[in-house]
Amino acid sequence: EVAYILNRLKPIFADADLHKTGQNLKYDIHILNCYDVDVRGVVFDTMIASHILDPSARQHNLDILAERHLGITKIPTSRLIGSGSKQISMADVDLEDISIYACEDTDVALRLTNLFKSDIEEKGFAPIFNKQELPLLDVLVAMEGQGVMLDTALLKEMSVTFQAEIEVLETEVYDLAGERFNMNSTQQLSEILFNRLGLPVGRKTKFGYSTDINELERLAPIHELPDKLLRYRHLTKLKSTYIDALPKLIHPITGRVHTSYSQTVAATGRLSSNDPNLQNIPIRSDDGGRIRKAFIAGYPGWKIIAADYSQVELRVMAHLSGDEHLLQAFRDGLDIHSSTAAWMHDMPLELVTPDMRRQAKEVNFGVLYGMGAFGLAQRLGISRKRASDFIDQYFTRFARVKEYVEEIKATTRTNGYVETMMGRKRPLPEINAHSARVRQNAERIAINTPIQGSAADLMKIAMINVYNMLENEGFKTRMLMQVHDELVFEAPEDEVEAVSKRIIEEMAGAMELRVPLDVDISAGENWLDAHE
Repeated sequence: EVAYILNRLKPIFADADLHKTGQNLKYDIHILNCYDVDVRGVVFDTMIASHILDPSARQHNLDILAERHLGITKIPTSRLIGSGSKQISMADVDLEDISIYACEDTDVALRLTNLFKSDIEEKGFAPIFNKQELPLLDVLVAMEGQGVMLDTALLKEMSVTFQAEIEVLETEVYDLAGERFNMNSTQQLSEILFNRLGLPVGRKTKFGYSTDINELERLAPIHELPDKLLRYRHLTKLKSTYIDALPKLIHPITGRVHTSYSQTVAATGRLSSNDPNLQNIPIRSDDGGRIRKAFIAGYPGWKIIAADYSQVELRVMAHLSGDEHLLQAFRDGLDIHSSTAAWMHDMPLELVTPDMRRQAKEVNFGVLYGMGAFGLAQRLGISRKRASDFIDQYFTRFARVKEYVEEIKATTRTNGYVETMMGRKRPLPEINAHSARVRQNAERIAINTPIQGSAADLMKIAMINVYNMLENEGFKTRMLMQVHDELVFEAPEDEVEAVSKRIIEEMAGAMELRVPLDVDISAGENWLDAHE
């Protein structure tokens, strides 16, 4: 029966002239691909459209959209399959009940398509929807379907190593505390830190004094216990979230891990990923590097290629603000953090120390995220006065950046929304709130969204262009992952040089800015080696 139905549906799905629409079509396409059904002619997706129209909404599932926009309460899935211990498989549900449920889904998706399509056109979102978000569907389907290979033997070895260090840290924490206690209990930890050890208390919650990561970082320079506890939490999280979890996510048929990317989670337009969440693997720590070493090419003699945009958000900031000092620094190919540190300390570039560069980097990114003196002081571990001086120095040098920041806040107050270079809008009515705390948070979002959102749009355009290039030019190289400002590929060794050149060209040319888009690219036996 299945073969009979599929044989008749295949030509319909494969015909690009027969237009298709639906809700979360990436999922449906993956299912159909499993049955060797090629899907072409997708012209709309209601979930993607909903996110573009209302990026601040928490959910874009069909039941919510039907209720919100059509006043329809759909048949809940639980009515068919039950819930909890009594839940059954959809395959065991009566065919007539499934038919009614499926037809309702189809009807709602079509009604929403007609509604959202006119809204997309009227509000000027057609370019970003048709040229960016919809074409990205094919790219994500291909990436997710390809998956990535893992070195399971290495992960097993790492699990043993991490566990040994975790057990040592546990013993050391108990020795420093003078007793055994539940390290995951806020109440017990608070008792140890503030009563037994007499460390200075910080932020208070309704349950007592906070022992979150910010508080432990504040206390770490004062006493060894919070420092070791931070390390303990870091290692246990990496071990449970990645080292032990990744092998369990390997697909039994492909032998690879297949993450799922979402276009409809982040209000800025950034992609998010789940099962596993690739975006949360620490980039700069040695421990994160050890995990990246487990991501390998899937074929003998192939390499992993990593292509990374260099300081892309700061380049977008330079473009949007038009600050000549910032633009010139990028045009001259300077290290922007070292350059910032040099004039902040009024010294030649070659005398800048790593610590000075680190401070300048925090200032550079602090400005992007609308960070004030208090936040910067916490990040750098310096006085609020010193942090305020750093920010004042920055805005004295980059005066046009300061003007741009104020212009963005003023425009957002007037319009009630903020916009990216590609025309993606994020409503921010709370920027006019009576509460100073709410208002200031909205101002930070207003400053950051055009920068982070434009960088996200840039990455998506680059992904589409690179994917099309690989397909059209006959490369065997395949795109595997998108993580932050980076694209990861697997490639036959004899393609590495030629394909790397083309990847750089496509990524650097994805968007025209007033500064060059620099792309760092390298290849190696695994994801870590590709960065060295």
